[in-house]
Amino acid sequence: MTIPVFDGHNDFLLRMSAHPQRDKLWLEGDGKGQLDLPRMRAGGFVGGFFAIYIPSPRADMPALDMDAMLTSPSYTMPLPPPLELDYAQAIAVQQAGHLLAMERLAPGDFSIIRSTTDLHAALSAGRIAGIMHMEGAEAIDTDLDALYAFHAMGLRSLGPVWSRPTAFGHGVPFAYPSTPDTGPGLTDAGKRLVKACNDLKIMLDLSHLNEAGFNDVATLSNAPLVATHSNAHAVTPSARNLTDRQLGMIRDSGGMVGLNYATAFLGTGSRAGVGWEQMLRHLDHLISVLGEDHIGLGSDFDGAQVPDVLSDVAGMPAFFDQMRQHGYDAALIEKISHKNWLGLLERTWGA
Repeated sequence: MTIPVFDGHNDFLLRMSAHPQRDKLWLEGDGKGQLDLPRMRAGGFVGGFFAIYIPSPRADMPALDMDAMLTSPSYTMPLPPPLELDYAQAIAVQQAGHLLAMERLAPGDFSIIRSTTDLHAALSAGRIAGIMHMEGAEAIDTDLDALYAFHAMGLRSLGPVWSRPTAFGHGVPFAYPSTPDTGPGLTDAGKRLVKACNDLKIMLDLSHLNEAGFNDVATLSNAPLVATHSNAHAVTPSARNLTDRQLGMIRDSGGMVGLNYATAFLGTGSRAGVGWEQMLRHLDHLISVLGEDHIGLGSDFDGAQVPDVLSDVAGMPAFFDQMRQHGYDAALIEKISHKNWLGLLERTWGA
């Protein structure tokens, strides 16, 4: 029996936005990338967070040399500059439209989820449950009018930053070795954003937020703390990974961390040849600090280079086989694969 997969983060909408045959990409695939409907079905993917992500204009974006990130003993990629609101909103609306189109094209296979009632209805009917997420709030104005508009479209999860500054806070750079303590905390607008998201039951994602901003959200928010796609800093000291102190705060809030499959955040030393061993090492550490009820999956599919042994979403059954061989029992694997995410959404959105 295929184990259900509920995933904390993917960038399929970004891949769709650059594809000349978007409908075909979704329904049939193109033999590339890591996600499409047939491979989701093959891998047991039953739901997850679909990110609206605004790429920086090419002239503003420093080249991310992934080969260098995987083989260099250290690196620091400078943060791109903030984005213009009009530019960000146009792309965000386009990608929200892609998600809406996915539901229209495959209504028997896919539903956009706005509540736990929707979530359980989709899962019971065998439809993939898609949550509209925004990775970086560049498309939200500081008056927060756009937040309410996107909420009406289906937005139920928001990261105040990607790895660049916004009007709301500061992201961590891609840096190794580095702590996540890389800059100031939330702005006044960011503090208003936290309150508004709490009021609307929009989940706040802390994955790209620096440590000072993380601390501010922890102080201000009345919801569980969540990092949808992050790993353990104690295992791999990347700025993108979470310290044990942060993990303890997430645990104590009733929150969640989704394991990120990106090789650059999994490995140590050269970070080349990353495979099952490194993925399981991070899981072991996350479980040791968070406990078994606060850990899930946050693949970063279609947004990162993942280990070759996994390749794409159709490789998830092999990952679960590795967990079994590593000594995880069936109950723990079910928690990691999907049950903990379902519980987190009920705690955040209400039953």
